[in-house]
Amino acid sequence: MSNKTSIFLPGIAVYLLALISTSCLLYRYALSPLWLVWGAATVISFFLLCYYLNQHLSDNESRVFVKKIFWIALGIRAVYATAMVYYYYYQNGIAFEYDAGDSLRYHYQAAYLANLARHGEISEIFRLLKQSTMGFSDQGYVLYLTFLYSIFGKNILIPRLLKALMSAFTCVAIYKLAQRNTDEKTAKTAAIMAVLMPQLIHYTGVNLKETEMVFLATMALERTDYLFKSKRFSFWNIFLPIVLTALTFGFRTIVGMLLIGSYLVYVIVDNSNRFNKKQKWGIAGGIVALIIVLALTPIGKEMITIFKVNFRESHYQVEKYEALGMKYAEYAQTKYLLPGCFTLPLTNLVDVANNNQKLMNGTYFVKNYLAFFAMWCLVIAIRKKSWREFSLIGTYTLAYILLIAFSFAANSERYHLPAIPGFLIMASYAMTHWEKKDRIYFYLYNVLLVIAIVVWNVVKVEARGLPVF
Repeated sequence: MSNKTSIFLPGIAVYLLALISTSCLLYRYALSPLWLVWGAATVISFFLLCYYLNQHLSDNESRVFVKKIFWIALGIRAVYATAMVYYYYYQNGIAFEYDAGDSLRYHYQAAYLANLARHGEISEIFRLLKQSTMGFSDQGYVLYLTFLYSIFGKNILIPRLLKALMSAFTCVAIYKLAQRNTDEKTAKTAAIMAVLMPQLIHYTGVNLKETEMVFLATMALERTDYLFKSKRFSFWNIFLPIVLTALTFGFRTIVGMLLIGSYLVYVIVDNSNRFNKKQKWGIAGGIVALIIVLALTPIGKEMITIFKVNFRESHYQVEKYEALGMKYAEYAQTKYLLPGCFTLPLTNLVDVANNNQKLMNGTYFVKNYLAFFAMWCLVIAIRKKSWREFSLIGTYTLAYILLIAFSFAANSERYHLPAIPGFLIMASYAMTHWEKKDRIYFYLYNVLLVIAIVVWNVVKVEARGLPVF
């Protein structure tokens, strides 16, 4: 069995085993055919196409490969984004996801502000934004939508097609970032998985800010990495990383701060003689000074608020579940969820979940399965003494995952999305560098994953006071 076969194709079997086991044990709450089709189609297409594209694109010259993955990614996302407008309209009566919350809020806010913009009331727009949002993290996406609605009207397909374009560029950025920090084989595997990654595809079909945020963060990492490695300090090479990083603050403040922090770690631990000592500590000092300046601005105040609300008061989830009358609410705490921070959230395979979770059951599973490789990357990097290669990608990805694990959003799939690009590069590195002795841990992980998914779905049923048998 080839390496790619032994990595990708077992994923289908593991999903089917988890699905059949859960459906047999919890037959009263088995998923309806619609959700079974969504889940099976997602999982089977991801693993089969990953295997197929790896077989047929891996030998392509770099430039040819980049063009192919860009157009494949764009095609898949454009078709998906367009189709989901009609799917959601047919299912819900509106072209928005099930139980739409934030996406509808963004849409109505932007539509109202666009109307003000068309009447020249720009000052009123900024007054309302300042009044009605928590801070920078909510303003960027609304302003972006307002700009689009001002030009194209309330046409929700235009923003979603632009999401498809940004997501396709994200796949290319993942390839370049991985190529520069690891090797060609790892980079191509990471790019192919990015092209087919269900999370990255799904968010092109909804009116949320995740696609734009992931695009900006990934491009910021890639352009900063290029700047440091090429040492071509031209105006544009310096300007682009700064602007891209700055824009992330308008989508999620913590993403911008973690990007700056990862740049600092990268400069400090780099031992490639790329910078002499004076340059290294000069750049590091500049980054520290920037962090201090940001801490003294409204961004710093927002960070304190975010820390208090999202991290120090992370018992929010416990209180939420208790208010809903659910059992086991006390287990929605960091000390219980932290060990699974790479894997969470586990896939939902019972009908008691909400419709978005049921539609995305295969999407969740793909991340659950790949989590082994993302974690095992750390073992391999230490074993090969190549951990410095991941000082930029790894710092940002690990820091983000750990921060989310200590927040109220530890079990919220949407909040994990900014870590996906680094997650895929780390997973790809493990896939292309693991050894025969590592396979036993992979098989053991899959056994534990099936058990964990079944137990998780039993808990979901019992937590609602429903009889299991």
